[in-house]
Amino acid sequence: MTFSVSSSSSSSSSSSSLPAPEAPRILTELDHARLTRLLALQPAQHEGLQALLDEGELVDPREVAPDVVTMNSRVCLAGEGDDPAGQELTLSYPLQARPSDAQVSVLSPVGASLLGARVGQTVRWRQPDGASRTARIVALAYQPEAAGDYLR
Repeated sequence: MTFSVSSSSSSSSSSSSLPAPEAPRILTELDHARLTRLLALQPAQHEGLQALLDEGELVDPREVAPDVVTMNSRVCLAGEGDDPAGQELTLSYPLQARPSDAQVSVLSPVGASLLGARVGQTVRWRQPDGASRTARIVALAYQPEAAGDYLR
């Protein structure tokens, strides 16, 4: 699974041709614990998500910023490139995922690319056919922690 996140920035340096460093991902301790248990059942299939869990910055669910994508968040995306249309997705655990209802699994490439990203960042993922996709997170329509639901 290949995915990444970068910060959008209106300022750019003409003297630098290096790509922007990847922004750190922020994970709630509860999301981290639940996903770690989930991946223990199938570690080789989701190496990218495991790396995110290993490297992410952990915060208490009551202290996560309201612009961070956590599990069960409803994310508003603006497409980029060939697909500029926006869409709203809910980041779900695998058993609750229903792509036809815009509920994507955190184990999918797009789902993993969203976890821990922030509003304003651009996420990138590779589709099963190998095509690369990007989208900018424009808003969170719902974040459980911001709504006071710390155990969801």
